[in-house]
Amino acid sequence: MSIYTANIIWNREDQTFTDRKYSRAHLWEFDGGVSVPASASPHIVPLPYSVEANVDPEEAFVASISSCHMLFFLDIASKKKLLIDSYIDYAEGVLEKDTEGKLAMTRVILNPTIVFSGDQPSEDTLHKIHHLSHQACFIANSVKTVVTVKGVD
Repeated sequence: MSIYTANIIWNREDQTFTDRKYSRAHLWEFDGGVSVPASASPHIVPLPYSVEANVDPEEAFVASISSCHMLFFLDIASKKKLLIDSYIDYAEGVLEKDTEGKLAMTRVILNPTIVFSGDQPSEDTLHKIHHLSHQACFIANSVKTVVTVKGVD
């Protein structure tokens, strides 16, 4: 068992708050010392009460699934002696009403572009590595969102 922590910090400062016209900007602090400016999404809370430049929970959700998948993909490919020069994923998440009528992240679509050096893997090998990566990704295994890899699933 492992335990992971994050400190989520918001301060009212001089805002009235009870009028609901307060900033949703806050800070995520992680144990390695990284601080990430965060906010509600402007799609959920209109500007100026959200901060478009900050990371919102929906973006972080998509990024965590993509990152987890990528890390397993890199590990499996390295074990197969495939040399990867770059892995760039243009991941997207779809926020919509689910079958129960609740707003939910219903789908995450991973769209990786992977550049290999040397021996190029076959399409079948790529599909297998993506499949194994998806099965191993404990973030994807933790959510009910449908996670697909574009061109693979």
